[in-house]
Amino acid sequence: MDRRRLLTTTAAALAAGTIAGTRAVAETVAPERKNYVLVHGTWLGGWSWQRVRRIMQAVGHEVHAPSLTGCGDRKHLMSRDIGLETHITDIVNLIEYEELDNVILVGHSFAGITITGIADRMRGRIRRLVYFDALVPEGERMSGVQKGPNGELPEKWLKRQEKFIDGYQMDFFAEYPMKMLIPEGDTANADWARRRITPHPARGWSDDLVVTNGGYTGLPKSYVHCTGQVFAQSSEQMYGPARRQPGWDFIEFPYPRAPMMTHPEPTAELLLQMT
Repeated sequence: MDRRRLLTTTAAALAAGTIAGTRAVAETVAPERKNYVLVHGTWLGGWSWQRVRRIMQAVGHEVHAPSLTGCGDRKHLMSRDIGLETHITDIVNLIEYEELDNVILVGHSFAGITITGIADRMRGRIRRLVYFDALVPEGERMSGVQKGPNGELPEKWLKRQEKFIDGYQMDFFAEYPMKMLIPEGDTANADWARRRITPHPARGWSDDLVVTNGGYTGLPKSYVHCTGQVFAQSSEQMYGPARRQPGWDFIEFPYPRAPMMTHPEPTAELLLQMT
């Protein structure tokens, strides 16, 4: 059975909701069992990877897609104290306590910075980094906010803060239309996402990432550029280092910004090909 047919069969079994069907699909998987950790981007949660995670688990891989502190199903933990280091530690501890090795670590959107910090702390546990239409930090761009020469926050960010809930929670709906994540016309997925989107701790963006072990340097790494995005496609500021630096696999993926939600089957297929 080829991989595309396998994924189609998997999706059908999951849609049918039958344990027997899912088990039958899992029995067809290739012998190598991989470990995946999928990290969500801003305003999202582990739920955004739900459909992809289930497909990949059904074919026999270990797949974790946690919500970071203060996000998604962990929104009740939101506080001013949550920063970038909190989210790095969330995943570091997951990898430690699940005793995962040879991890294929995937970060969506802003989580490119997060997975860089994780890799810096756990180089020996990482098999491959996958920057999924994600921000790749480099040089002076080590945070979600491009700061001034003396580290000062730019006026643009200060203006954004005026819309933050309680001054520290980034509110998606105060800044962007739904088509930033879900294409216009896809009402079912837009409604599904709208019910789940939560505010995001602003310090996760404004904190600077500090690497002491080279970050992603020297590790196998891929960049997935979602070229099917129509509204505000990711720019050179996000993927530039993956274009300029040697050692990157650069993949053009013809789907919108959040294909884990809108196109889970081809997204799962792409991730299953990572080695």
